[in-house]
Formats: sequence, structure tokens, C-alpha cells
Amino acid sequence: MLQVAAEVVERVTMEGISVKQGKPTLVRPAEETEKGLYFLSNLDQNIAVIVKTIYCFKCDDNGNERAGEVIKSALEKVLVHYYPLAGRLTISPEGKLIVDCNGEGAVFIEAEADCNMEEIGDITKPDPVSLGKLVYDVPHAKNLLEMPPLVAQVTKFKCGGFVLGLCMNHCMFDGLGAMEFVNSWAETARGLAISVPPFLDRTICRARNPPKIQNPHHEFEEITDFSLTTELSNDEMLYKSFCFDPEMLQNLKLKAMEDGVLKRCTTFEALSGFVWRARTKALGFQPNQRTKLLFAVDGRSRFNPPLPKGYFGNGIVLTNSLCRAGELLDNPLSYAVGLVQEAVNMVTDDYMRSAIDYFEVTRARPSLSSTLLITTWSRLSFHTSDFGWGEPTLSGPVALPEKEVILFLSHGKERKSINVLMGLPASAMNIFEELVHF
Repeated sequence: MLQVAAEVVERVTMEGISVKQGKPTLVRPAEETEKGLYFLSNLDQNIAVIVKTIYCFKCDDNGNERAGEVIKSALEKVLVHYYPLAGRLTISPEGKLIVDCNGEGAVFIEAEADCNMEEIGDITKPDPVSLGKLVYDVPHAKNLLEMPPLVAQVTKFKCGGFVLGLCMNHCMFDGLGAMEFVNSWAETARGLAISVPPFLDRTICRARNPPKIQNPHHEFEEITDFSLTTELSNDEMLYKSFCFDPEMLQNLKLKAMEDGVLKRCTTFEALSGFVWRARTKALGFQPNQRTKLLFAVDGRSRFNPPLPKGYFGNGIVLTNSLCRAGELLDNPLSYAVGLVQEAVNMVTDDYMRSAIDYFEVTRARPSLSSTLLITTWSRLSFHTSDFGWGEPTLSGPVALPEKEVILFLSHGKERKSINVLMGLPASAMNIFEELVHF
């Protein structure tokens, strides 16, 4: 059991900005909740990674004095509905992750920064060193089992603003599920009823008995890297964000269709194909090197029957495209975009059930060798979470989970631009930047 409450007050520095953290406390559900073991599906097992996000709130009128108190009180109440988040991860007799719903509580901490919120700087690019100070790291936690599923930190700034920093395990929910939880928490803070109650039963995504693997699952395939891109890992890793405004996105779609091969394409398909090609070129893949694109597709409406509204869990499945680098780069953009479209269309109820059964039989996890994994938050409404201080002025991730991951985030007041957040070795990043100025 984590001895969270015994931690002493700690002062951390964020590139010259000092953040004084108070004593962590455990927030338990306000009412008695169900105890026992809580099932996680195979779609949850595959993505048990920690995701850290921050939400910045300006407090021109209300001030931030009661921010911690209000958000903590609302957390107690919302955990009644989302009680697995107050439990702890453990291993089932079958060797899988499962939640022990023991009501131990989520970790909550208040902190104070010695500056104005504007001094945080640019949060549109992941910065685990500086932005990480706004999210509490449970000390001495060596693995996922020792980390609570939910950790929250409220940091008050001198300007009257505050930042809510969250550390959550992806096995508890995907982006849509996380968004619904945070919005439910915010509604509770404003004294409202939850508009989308969570549907907690994940056994509807249980593997079949006996399992039936009906589709090829190249997402799990290990690719040999003979382009020696691993040698680039000696370079300094640079993290940057690239903003694609509506005009650039429209030009990408037109470029993808200009040779007449494709009759239509979505913004996601055009941008994914473009980024896959540009990153492959920047990394200097040899023509015969196989390269893989992975991305998540929301399967909620693709299951038969569809998953219930408010499904609390991962309703996404990874799909893939696989080809040689030479084919990707020598062909026009329509080739890459066409591969993305095929990967999207591949996701049917049969495919998703087959993927669930594949993990049941093999316990394999997707391989990231010679792979690009795109995750898209551009359709998620994290920016609407109003805890009583208005919607966040900014929100986003603290860090990318792996160097192979690229994140698409909506950007701008009308959310019509897309920020592409990524990391590359310095030499490759210089090439990628040139390719973006198409």
C-alpha cells in the first residue's frame, strides 16, 4: 500500500519557476461503493501507460483561493460513480491487469507557484521537465502496480489562475472516456448532475470462448530495423509542435486527390499519410525497409451492437498500415493516404473481436520497431471542462509516452487547426521541418 500521506512538503523548480507542493492526501468516494475485483478487457490491457495532462484556468473574477477545496470535494462525489479510479491495479490469477476496488482513494495534492501562469511558457509542445512539475509524481512508485490509477494536483499561481494536472493510467479509459470523466467531475463541481453517467461493465468486451482469430494482426508484428535508425538515438531528442491551419489542411487534402486515384479523403487521412511519409524520409529509412503506421480507431459505433453511451473503458482498437519505405516515398501522397483509408475501413466488429481474441491467445503487445503511432485528440472536448472558473484557456499533454508516438491536437479558438506534437532526433527533426513547408 502506498504511504502517500506521509510525504513531506516539497519545493520543485520549473526552469526558474518554483512550485511548492503540499502534503498529498487520499480522496475516497463520498459514499460507500462496491468492493472487489473489477474486470479490465483486453483492449485495456494493451495500453497500460501513464498519461499526464494539464488544464489551465484563468480566474479574473473568482480568484483561486477555493480551487483546491472545490475540485477535491467534487472528486469525492464523482468517485462514487467512477469508483474503480479509487482502487489499485493488481494482477489477476490469469496474469492480467485487474482493479482491486478497495476504496483506497485517488491521490490529491495542492501546490503553489511563485509566478503568474503566463510564465509557464508554451504548453503546445510536450515538455516533461517543466510541465511535469504541475503533475504530482508518487515517489518510490517503481511500476504501474504501485501507481494509483488517478493522481490530481491543483497548482495556484500569483495571477489568480490555477492549473489542474492529472496523471491517469490509460488502462482505465481511452481519450473519450477520460474526457467524459473530467467533464463529469467539472459538472459535479458546479453542482450539476452528471450528463453522461459511466457504463461500468467491461465484460461486454470479453474475449470469446473459444477465441477466434479471424484477421491478420500486423499491429503486433516486430519489424527488423536494418536502416540503423537506432543509431540516431545518440542524437539529442527534440520535441516540437507544428500547426496545420485550415488552409494547409485543405491543401493537403487536395494534394492527396490531385492524381485522381482517391475520390475523397478526410483531414485525418490526409494529415496522417503526409506525416508518415515525411517522418519516414526524415529518419532516412532505406527503400527496402518495412515501415508500419499504427493509429487508434474509436470502435464504439463499430461494434455490433455498439458499445453503450458512457462506456467506461477503452473502446479503441489499433489498426495498421504496412509497406516498404521506398513504396511510401516514391509514390505520390495518394498512395500513403490510400493505405490509411484501408486501415480505417478494416476496423469492423469482426476485426475488433479478433484483436481481443488475439491478445487472449498470445498476450502480445503492439511492436513499435520501425513504427509510427498516431494518436488523435483533435475530436475530444477537453477544452470544455468548466469547474466553475470557465473553460480552460489551454489544455494538453505533459509528455509523449514513447518517441514513436505523434499526437494530433485541435488548436485555435474555433478548433479548426491541428497541432502535430512529436519528437525526433535533432538531425531528423531538421529534415522534417523542411518537408512541412510544402
